[in-house]
Amino acid sequence: MVAALAACGQGPAAPPASVGTRPEARDNSLVDENKRFAQREERDIQDWLRRQGTPMVATGSGLRYKLVRDVPGDTARPGEVAVLNFAVLLLNGDTCYTSQASGPAEFRIEHADVESGLQEGVQHLSVGDSAVLVIPSARAFGLLGDRDKIPMRSPVVYHIGLVGLHP
Repeated sequence: MVAALAACGQGPAAPPASVGTRPEARDNSLVDENKRFAQREERDIQDWLRRQGTPMVATGSGLRYKLVRDVPGDTARPGEVAVLNFAVLLLNGDTCYTSQASGPAEFRIEHADVESGLQEGVQHLSVGDSAVLVIPSARAFGLLGDRDKIPMRSPVVYHIGLVGLHP
């Protein structure tokens, strides 16, 4: 074994590893297209908000929300299971999903595979509250949509009512 280790130390040094060459001029076309898309989406959301005529609270993540019914009580917290009635709509008013059709939704806050905008929005509610959430596509169903009723890169509007919370 000593001979093998000694042999490894002899001979020419290996060239440094490289995974590719870095281009001289960086291609920003994809970054620029994403910026243009984000600007268009923001304009679409602002147009929807103007049509509704109701101010909404904007969070730093891009979520907008408005409490429709505000019941006193503790707001939902991470780790709790939220039970809610819901309707999911596109900005054009098309209804995609409702709890009337599928029953109330249940998910563990910040521990479930649920849109991050919904995870954030439900934490502004206490049991009995209802709200409207406008969620940008990046915090909703993302680049691909849900491959069923929600098209790719679509912001969504949630009408939700928090029915219950449990551990």
